[in-house]
Amino acid sequence: MSHASTPVNNALFDYIRAHCDAEDTLLRELKDAARTAGIPEIWIAPEQARLLQILLRASGAREVVEVGTLAGYSALVMARALGPGGRIRTIELSARHAAFAREWIARAAPQAAVEVLLGAGADVLPTFADRSADAMFVDADKAGYPLYLEQALRIVRPGGLVLVDNAFAFGQLLAPHPTDPDVPHVRAFNELMARCERLEKVIVPVGDGLWVAVVR
Repeated sequence: MSHASTPVNNALFDYIRAHCDAEDTLLRELKDAARTAGIPEIWIAPEQARLLQILLRASGAREVVEVGTLAGYSALVMARALGPGGRIRTIELSARHAAFAREWIARAAPQAAVEVLLGAGADVLPTFADRSADAMFVDADKAGYPLYLEQALRIVRPGGLVLVDNAFAFGQLLAPHPTDPDVPHVRAFNELMARCERLEKVIVPVGDGLWVAVVR
């Protein structure tokens, strides 16, 4: 039995990655195509992708909302965890990124339906019905996280999952002089999450830190 937490360092991150199921060829090809197309190289780590799939399968999720599609990597990963009858509604601000994601999702042909919705999360999320989702994954503009959390608490059913990426603020969360302008937004959001009494939650140290929460 462990009496204290083991500090997670780069060597342990590498160990986790080495002992996780590997990405398949199509996901690697998607990332290569995104680089060629000049789309920012921003996507969840493979071990984080596996965790999302496990959480969605274990919770029996069928309806998932995502804020921040980008190249479509995480939407495709999550769609594979839902199977026939499942649906991903993923929101993307950039028309160019949305078009790329639609092309690759169609090529992958997941059994779950994937709807790529063009627009800002602040505009699209209010159009979703209350308790119409089993889970929401947020990986978008960090300044918008408080609003997305507010909407998640309305849209996700009790017992559903709220998953939020970048809790470690690109590795600069504890830096005394961070260089990324989004670090203060992440720090403030982490405090907001910690105080939220409507969620049971924990930060899981995979990728750049993932908030995993269940709506009470």
